[in-house]
Amino acid sequence: MINTRTLAVAALSMVVSTHALHGQDRSRYRNYQLGGGVSAIATLASVPATEAKTLHARPALMQELQWQRPYTASDAVQADPVKQIVFSFYNDQLSRMVVDYDRDRTAGLTDADLIDAISSTYGPRLKPGVRTARGAPSQVEVESGTAVARWGDADYSVVLYRSMFAAGVRVIVTSPRLEALARTAETQSARLDERDAPRREIARQKKETDDARTAQEKARLANKAAFRP
Repeated sequence: MINTRTLAVAALSMVVSTHALHGQDRSRYRNYQLGGGVSAIATLASVPATEAKTLHARPALMQELQWQRPYTASDAVQADPVKQIVFSFYNDQLSRMVVDYDRDRTAGLTDADLIDAISSTYGPRLKPGVRTARGAPSQVEVESGTAVARWGDADYSVVLYRSMFAAGVRVIVTSPRLEALARTAETQSARLDERDAPRREIARQKKETDDARTAQEKARLANKAAFRP
């Protein structure tokens, strides 16, 4: 009799490799192609493109779009171990996907189980300790927990993480080229925000003063017309 763990591994393998990669193109997760635009990814995910959030507008447009597994009685949907995916875009190009799995669908799976399932799509993992030179880990990488295994080449990077918090399992898929550009743009954006902070604060205070003056004048006119001694 097939046990629960075997079924879970089979399900994970199936959904990771669902919609088989075209040829040897591994720069994608399922049907989501790295480099794809917001509109195309939103259509595939059945999420309105208008839900994309703008994180930074300069020096590059940085956006984020989130997909969550829908609440439905469909057996096929409920069997999907993916709980949510956060898509990150650099100038309308998909640079990163953060894939979080439902802990109930990954319960009992060992690191070896997860590695085997992911390797069925992305090929042999990189040797332990090998990673591309990308500088310090990003905030999302730090928050993801412990890196268990890595796959990739110059065109794509896949990292499997385990978190002690709620027994979380996460996979991060990135385009090394676009992610490098996104990190640079994020740093530059922070510098621009810091540089412009005094000017924005002055503008904010002026707006508050003008709004208060306008409201006071509106109240004065209304009360003047209605006032009777």
